[in-house]
Amino acid sequence: MTDSSLLNSELELQQQEELYQQLLLQTMGNMQTENPDSKVIRPQPGMCVKTLSEPGMQKVFINICQSNSVPPPPELSREELINLLQSEDPSGYRVPMSLGEPHTEVDNNSQGCTAYDVVINQEFFQMCQKDPLFQQFVILVSLEGLENKYNMELSRDWKVMKNRKFLGSVSEQNIRTKSRPVIEELQPQGNSTATPKRPEFTLLVEPPDGVPEYLIAEIKLPGVLSSRSLVLDIGEDRLVLTARPSLFHLDIFHPFLTDQNNSVAQYNSSTQILTVTMPVVSS
Repeated sequence: MTDSSLLNSELELQQQEELYQQLLLQTMGNMQTENPDSKVIRPQPGMCVKTLSEPGMQKVFINICQSNSVPPPPELSREELINLLQSEDPSGYRVPMSLGEPHTEVDNNSQGCTAYDVVINQEFFQMCQKDPLFQQFVILVSLEGLENKYNMELSRDWKVMKNRKFLGSVSEQNIRTKSRPVIEELQPQGNSTATPKRPEFTLLVEPPDGVPEYLIAEIKLPGVLSSRSLVLDIGEDRLVLTARPSLFHLDIFHPFLTDQNNSVAQYNSSTQILTVTMPVVSS
């Protein structure tokens, strides 16, 4: 004999769940209408990565999901990826991704843990699954993305879960459909093109009396914030300097033969003066 009160209770729970889902979809729809530059997506599970937060050594699971709503990164061959990882600044290559909010879950040992959902392009995810190097790369950029967003440190000693593609339940994410420019290019006024200026400079000889040992060039570069924008070429009797983009250009000959291999340049960002010290071979 069936207890009708139990059936009524289950029916009420089902109705409440359906009402909750309707309200959730309605809320998401209102958010999308208010912000036309974004949309709500439900990603597909991909792979689950287990790691630890530092220094607390708490369990962290990263659900790397896939969706075609996320744009793919620029094409990258395996050789290009190897060169990228060996370069001094691999951050120049960007992988578009959506980083979800942390949510509390329970692992297989009934222990509490934190999980994050990361969504990348579906085709790029499938390609990463075919090559272990690309898989490690996408895990690494996911870790770095979460660290930057949530100001935390994650262990690089991770483990890909073999029999689990997702920890918890897949939830919707709100992603931007229109990218915001990082740098806006200002249109120049008129049709004139920017022409680099000749900077002020001073040539000094050390010691000032007797046989010269060093030729020192002091070059004023107002507006140059970092030495990264400078390109310096030192010849035996010539110095060529360019400050990008099209700020300054200097090309001078001097009456000394200098040791270009042992010359030293130092830029002081406070005074915005570049000092070039060149050992004199002969005059």
